[in-house]
Amino acid sequence: MKEDQFHAKGTCRSFSKILARSQAGAFLEVHSQNSTRVGPRCSRPCYDWKLMTLGANYLRLLYFFGLCAWLSMPSASAPRVSAGNSESASAKPIVHFTDMAQKAGLTAPVIFGGETTKKYIIETTGTGIAIFDYDNDGWPDIFVVNGTTLEPLASKKIPTSHLYHNNHDGTFTDVTEKAGLTHTGWGQGACVGDYDNDGFEDLYVTYYGKNVLYHNNGNGTFTDVSEKAHVAGSGKAWGTGCAFLDYDRDGKLDLMVANYVDYDSATSLAPGERPSCMWKGVPVMCGPRGLPWAKNILYHNLGNGTFEDVTKKAHIDETNGHYSFSVSTLDYDDDGWPDIFVACDSTASILYHNNHDGTFTDVAVVAGAAFNDDGREQAGMGSTVGDYDGDGKPDIFKTNFSDDTSTLYRNNGDGTFDDKTFPAGLGLNTQYLGWGATFIDVDNDGWPDLLLVNGHVYPEVDSQHLGSNFKEPKILYHNNSNSTFTDISAKAGPGIPGVSSARGLAVGDLWNDGRTTDAVGE
Repeated sequence: MKEDQFHAKGTCRSFSKILARSQAGAFLEVHSQNSTRVGPRCSRPCYDWKLMTLGANYLRLLYFFGLCAWLSMPSASAPRVSAGNSESASAKPIVHFTDMAQKAGLTAPVIFGGETTKKYIIETTGTGIAIFDYDNDGWPDIFVVNGTTLEPLASKKIPTSHLYHNNHDGTFTDVTEKAGLTHTGWGQGACVGDYDNDGFEDLYVTYYGKNVLYHNNGNGTFTDVSEKAHVAGSGKAWGTGCAFLDYDRDGKLDLMVANYVDYDSATSLAPGERPSCMWKGVPVMCGPRGLPWAKNILYHNLGNGTFEDVTKKAHIDETNGHYSFSVSTLDYDDDGWPDIFVACDSTASILYHNNHDGTFTDVAVVAGAAFNDDGREQAGMGSTVGDYDGDGKPDIFKTNFSDDTSTLYRNNGDGTFDDKTFPAGLGLNTQYLGWGATFIDVDNDGWPDLLLVNGHVYPEVDSQHLGSNFKEPKILYHNNSNSTFTDISAKAGPGIPGVSSARGLAVGDLWNDGRTTDAVGE
């Protein structure tokens, strides 16, 4: 793959970034800032469903971005930018993203509902993406969840998810059929983990309907063991975010699955049919408000290839009334036991504290991680975890609906969080509807920056001129190393300000050169 080269004073490195996008409501959040692994080989949680999902409109393609970073340190006379402002016109560009999808071979369409209309909420939540080395050849590969449509497709070929094998030369080959990953349906999110400790990472994909657990056979193929492992679900749930984690520290990866709404297409309402189906005076698809909520599920790994649903036993079911999207795992109180953060749409966020005895308690309200600084619940979409201020404690960042800010929760180190969105300079860009997000050090200065992908759920925002756009740019915030960020999107290359209706985001070192790359699906 031929990459664009950029030159400036200092060192210019050619980065390949894969940004994963999910359409309206995607959740694949490849956690831990969207790193690409989960399991015993990870020092900390690897998937943030940031909604681990990649969502895209019908016939939108996955985009591949190349990044060139200038790593020279700014001089003492270089202009300083105050928190919350865009990069100064005289400041040197820090990074440069370029779309490389076609050259890399990421050409299969991502399909999810109608392309120009969204009559029902099921068409808006999009699909996810994951980066992991499925064949243990030392090179990260890419898995893109795919969806379907309400109306029959013109093509007779039924859409499936896609597994792209890394060719070690900057290109990928679609090996979906060979790998046995041809399940179809309303795909949502994905998470990766070696649940049977055989040395090969397995894949879990959430759906509206039954979820799928693919066992990695170790020979480049996968087997659907969902029913056998007892993790397919009832078939009536709407799975969104997911994450593998060893919540009881027995050496076996367990599985957390977030569910969105109790949706029934047979009784779904048309746009404008209820007050909750109106937005700014315009009829739009209904939900999530006005729809029944769904409970989250926790599966305990029994160590024999099967799981037990311990939702009730673990007290996960005691938190209800939420529309859950992304799942991020973290040890926020540094007690050595993994906790779980869930970003929720139109309802308060959830923070499940691990009680060390196989149970959890939702402490989001008392910990200060349920609402924003004004005490308001927000429409959370994606989430990511990282230590943005370098104090050794994991902080939480969450994207939200348009006409609102994203939210940065600073970990105080005493079991509580403070909303530092505005002090950190992140109270900008309220016109965008955020989805996937990740902490990522784009310039290798040791400080995690923030990358967000955006896209609206209502196509009507364009025709009715409602103050937003259906296709929106991505946002890149540079960490100023003083607990503040600067929006450098305008000077980060054409891959960032380029518009799309994005959702999910995944990150990994695709070229094995020590530099992080991102995948965004569109």
